[in-house]
Amino acid sequence: MITASNITMRYGQRTLFEDVSVKFRPGNRYGLIGANGSGKSTFMKILSGELTSTSGDVAVDTDCTLGYLRQDHYQFDEEMIIDTVMMGNKVIWALHTEREELYSKGDLSDEEMNRIGEIETEYGEAGGYTMEPEAAKLLVGLGIDESKHYEPMTSLAGGYKLRVLLAQVLFANPDILLLDEPTNHLDMASIDWLEDFLKRNQGTVIVISHDRYFLNSVCTRIADLDFQEIREFAGNYDDFMIANAIVLDQQQRDKAKKEKRIDQLQGFINRFSANASKAKQATSRQKEMDKINVGKLKPSSRVSPYIRFAPIVKLGEKVIEATDISKTFDEALFKDVSIEIGNGEKIAIIGTNGVGKTTLIRILMKELASDSGTEVILGETVHFAYFPQDASDVISGDEPAIDWLLRFKPDPELPDDEVRSIMGRMLFRGKEVDKSVSILSGGERARMVLGKMILEGGNVLVLDEPTNHLDLESIESLNYSLGLVKETVIFVSHDREFVNSLATRIIDIRDGQVFDYPGTLEEYEYWKTKQA
Repeated sequence: MITASNITMRYGQRTLFEDVSVKFRPGNRYGLIGANGSGKSTFMKILSGELTSTSGDVAVDTDCTLGYLRQDHYQFDEEMIIDTVMMGNKVIWALHTEREELYSKGDLSDEEMNRIGEIETEYGEAGGYTMEPEAAKLLVGLGIDESKHYEPMTSLAGGYKLRVLLAQVLFANPDILLLDEPTNHLDMASIDWLEDFLKRNQGTVIVISHDRYFLNSVCTRIADLDFQEIREFAGNYDDFMIANAIVLDQQQRDKAKKEKRIDQLQGFINRFSANASKAKQATSRQKEMDKINVGKLKPSSRVSPYIRFAPIVKLGEKVIEATDISKTFDEALFKDVSIEIGNGEKIAIIGTNGVGKTTLIRILMKELASDSGTEVILGETVHFAYFPQDASDVISGDEPAIDWLLRFKPDPELPDDEVRSIMGRMLFRGKEVDKSVSILSGGERARMVLGKMILEGGNVLVLDEPTNHLDLESIESLNYSLGLVKETVIFVSHDREFVNSLATRIIDIRDGQVFDYPGTLEEYEYWKTKQA
């Protein structure tokens, strides 16, 4: 068990949370949720011991081991991938290192020979002889092919390095497992594998995630960081949403009831305080009123952006026609693919990382040339609004955020106040509109790009993994707004809930082929199972 007692964290005048006390018990999987900026990652670092709180203590039960998923891409760059995973178990790795060092010597002393005997016994009891296949199993589950296991970490892109670091934490099999956004950079297959792995875990799991399907699948309890405190709820994310709504409604009702009673008492006092026969009753009501503590409801840190897409130009029936398109970089991604897209379709492009999802949408937008086939033909009315996978593709430099967004005004005559209004809807308040784009957080950059898309007024929306840096409130707002769009939406996502709720057509890229299915994700997966 891990216990936080009276934890307070302040940065200058800003208080993230105050006097937080919570016990995380074995056998439970906790979803630590809250708005961006509420302090989830900070609280996780305090639990791990990487950060010291302003006040309060964290206690871990004696003999309990703790594992924490770090986001340091470069710490193990000099190591082999499989070695990096095995380093997660410090006891076995120390024995392994000493064992290798002794066996590499030519002549061994009697003392060293005795030590080898001891090591072999300890090594076997600790699971040293099976650690390599166990590490390999974790890597394969997280989508890293066996052919890569003995390559250096530098051979991997950042997202895949994080998978190795996740495998490293899981390999140690700690009693307490702290995971900050473990599904980032994972595809659907790897997320499904991780869900199954965590559900088999018998220890304590605390996970931060913005993937609603993942939280619903994995979590048995929710720890909600809001109002500068943590409240615990039984069940998964959907259960929390229902219970939290009931709690907040009851608080509002209690407050309203107290205010109504105060009004009644004050009315009686005003009316009869000067009346001698009623003076005793008026005094009694004054005492009752003095005991009522209405208090103020703390403001929630949860704020949802207001996202609405409206096309400037009406979209015609013909949208995109691609015939026999192919693309090869180091290896063939796909070949001879023909796709026709019409008005009103909501198309999810899915597949494991690296199969060519982003490449396909760039070809369909005519931002990238196909290696073969006829030229991609766009409808005459098509006007794209694009959300790139990496916001730095469109946001760079150090200009004020408002100046960056002003660049995308579709009409020079559009008042600047309209742009400021859009920034307000994207949760940039007051002086925040003048923040340099160079210091924006991932969530702020994502909301800026959404503001750009709103300004552009595109009639074909193309979004490449838009939920990566958004908090749950922003994801739900985006989800709802895209559901209202009557024109064409093409999106790449590994967020199962997002795809389930939106897609009317699935394009799945796997094994160099493109499977084009006219239906929802659930229907496609059922079809795929039947085919298998």
